Amino acid sequence: MENNIIKYDLCVIGGGPAGYAAAMRAIDFGKKVILIEKHKVGGAGIYNGALTSKTMWELSQKVATINKSLYKAGRRRLDITWDDVKETEKDAIFERKFQYSTHLKMLQAKLKDSFTYERGKATMLNEHEISIDCKNGNSSVIWAENIIIATGSRPRQLPNIEVDEKIILTSDGIHHIDDFPRSLVIVGAGVIGCEYATMFSSFGKTKVHLIDKADRILPFEDHDISDLVDSNLRKNGVTIHHKADLVRLEQIHGEVEYELAYEDGRREVIRVEKALLSIGRVPNVENIGMEAAGVLMSKRGRHIGDIDTQTNIPNIYAAGDVSGRIALVNMGELEGRHAVEKMFTNNKEKLSYDNISNIMFLDPEVAAVGMNEKLCSEKGIPVKVVKIDFSLIARAIAMRKTQGFFKIIVTNDKEMKILGMRAIGEHASSAIQAVALLIKMNKGIE
Repeated sequence: MENNIIKYDLCVIGGGPAGYAAAMRAIDFGKKVILIEKHKVGGAGIYNGALTSKTMWELSQKVATINKSLYKAGRRRLDITWDDVKETEKDAIFERKFQYSTHLKMLQAKLKDSFTYERGKATMLNEHEISIDCKNGNSSVIWAENIIIATGSRPRQLPNIEVDEKIILTSDGIHHIDDFPRSLVIVGAGVIGCEYATMFSSFGKTKVHLIDKADRILPFEDHDISDLVDSNLRKNGVTIHHKADLVRLEQIHGEVEYELAYEDGRREVIRVEKALLSIGRVPNVENIGMEAAGVLMSKRGRHIGDIDTQTNIPNIYAAGDVSGRIALVNMGELEGRHAVEKMFTNNKEKLSYDNISNIMFLDPEVAAVGMNEKLCSEKGIPVKVVKIDFSLIARAIAMRKTQGFFKIIVTNDKEMKILGMRAIGEHASSAIQAVALLIKMNKGIE
C-alpha cells in the first residue's frame, strides 16, 4: 500500500438512509469516516421513493376526505392539478434535502480531520482499497479498515416489457409525468402497487386497473386486512384483476395495451393511457467491485450480508435495501447503525427483525408489527386474538373515521406473550410503537 493513500476506519459506499445513518454512528464513536455517494445524498429515501410517495399519499387522503364532505353537502368537488401535486412533493424534497446538505456542511467544517463526504463513484479494488471517480473529474484510491455497502436498490423490470419512464413507468418515473393519467394499469398488487392504486384513485382523476396474480391483494396479510383494503379500492373505482397472468404489455400508438389470461381459459385485452410496474426492487451491486473484494451474493442471488449485516468478507458489511431483508427506511437505518456497532464495539447481540414496525399507506392506513394470524397459523403457534373495532372508539367517532380495527395477537398460554399487532384505520401507525417495545422486551400482555 502506497504511503500517500489516505486511511480511514470506515468507508460507507452509498449515502441513502442506511449509509448516512451508518456514517453518523461511526462519528459517534470518534472514527475516521468517508461517505461516498454517486448521485444524491438521501437516495430513494427522498427521491422517487419513500418521502415522495408518502407526500403524495398525504395529499391524496386530504383531497379525498374533503371531496367526500363536499359530496355529502351537495357541493362541487375540490379540483387539484398535477402541478399542485408536484409542487407539494418538490417542497417536501427540498426541505429534507436542505437538512441533509446543511448537516453535511456542518460536519465537514467541524470534523475536517475525521469526516469526509465525497461525491463520486466508488469501486472496491480489494477488501480494503476503494477507488473513487469524483464528480469534479478527479480520481483517487483510499484504504479503509471496514467497508459498508449501502448502495440501495432500483425498481425491478420485466425482460419483455420496455420501460421508457413516460408511457410505461416504474416508481422512478411516475412522479415526473406531465399530468394525471386518464387511466393507469398497475402491475403488482403488493404494498407499493396498492399504495399507488390508493393514491391515484383517491385524487379521483384516474381510472386505475390493478393486476394481481394471487387470489387477493396483500396476500401476506390476514384476510380481514386485505379484504377491507380491497373493498375500499373497489369503492374508489379501481378494477382489480385477481388470479390474472400478464400475457403481454406494450405501447401501441402512444398508449398501453395489455392482455391477461385467467385460470378458466378466459382472456382479456385492455387499453389504458399509462402503465406502472410495481413488482419489487433489485439491489444495486453491479460495478462496485464485489468480485474484486471477494463479496458473495446470497445463495438465491438476491442480496448480500447474510450474517447479521456482515458479508462473507469479515470487514465488509451490507445495510439497507442491498442487504435484502426488509426494504424500509427505518430498517435500513437500523442495519447501518447495527453494522457500525458490531465492528467497533463488543456488541454480540444480533439484530432482531421480530419487532420491526411497518406502515402501509393505503385506504385506510395499515400499521403492522410482529407476526400476524396467518404467519402464526403457518408456524403452528396456538394464539389468542383480541380485536376492537374503530367504531367503538370515541376519537374515531369524533373524526368521522370509524372504519378499521386494532388487533393484538398473543400466545395461547399463561404468559400470553405478545407476538404481533395489526391496526387498520385513521392514525393506525400511532398505535403500534408501544407494542413493538413490548415484543422486544418479550413481555406478556398484562
